[in-house]
Amino acid sequence: MSSGSGSGARSLPAFAAETRPKFTESPNPTFTYGQKVSETDEGKKWLEGVKDGWKTIDAATEDPGKMYAMMISGIVPRPIAFVSSISEQGVENLAPFSWFNQVTHNPPIISVSCSASAQGGLKDTASNIKATKGFTVNIISEPFVENANVTSLDAPAEISEWPLSGLTKEPSMHVKAARVQESAFSMECELFQAVDIIHPNTGKQTATLILGLVKCIHVRNDMLNERGVVDFTKYKPVGRMGDITYARVGDGFRLPRPSWKLEGEKIKEFLKGVEQGQSAP
Repeated sequence: MSSGSGSGARSLPAFAAETRPKFTESPNPTFTYGQKVSETDEGKKWLEGVKDGWKTIDAATEDPGKMYAMMISGIVPRPIAFVSSISEQGVENLAPFSWFNQVTHNPPIISVSCSASAQGGLKDTASNIKATKGFTVNIISEPFVENANVTSLDAPAEISEWPLSGLTKEPSMHVKAARVQESAFSMECELFQAVDIIHPNTGKQTATLILGLVKCIHVRNDMLNERGVVDFTKYKPVGRMGDITYARVGDGFRLPRPSWKLEGEKIKEFLKGVEQGQSAP
């Protein structure tokens, strides 16, 4: 399969498989309460773009295809749910969805949004999950992204994507649908709720939001750090950007969440100074 954009294939540098992300300082490690973005060199450069103004898009009148293209280019990076499901007839389906995220950890629930098919009906994944209730969500890593991407093929419902992918079925413990053995992080899920998205103007169903209750997680031991959680530098997860673009994870930086218990008095003093400055003649 060739690489390139929608305008055709073009020459690209080879993928740097050995590149590994590292931890760095945050972009502005000297940040203080109330500091303006313009007070750093990078912030000044970023704000230069404000001079060009904004393009405002009316969602009620914009062409749906253009709205789709704009949203997937702006809501990035998106994690990908590589979903394995099975139909009532026993056909095993495998497909990637980037309208995906965690909803809550207690109970553990994830969400996957499946847009309607080009013909207006349910896509195989949504249809299968509604019918058979069980499915698995597998996270894609760099070494098998092409295997996963090929399953986005708009194949007929009676065709299983598993043979095309070259990936390995691993039996699940709680659901009939297999998990992907090559995935370092897989979740077995049961249907918690299916929400049909009805267009407010046309009355047509345009998508189905699947909420899945996570029954168990399978995570490879070599992906875990000393704290027992996933190390993203080993994990090599990929995400979706706009058009046909995927992305790898770059360097990470750690930013602690402020604590009122530790910072409350300092924040009060800062806010007091702001109030005094505003009330000064």
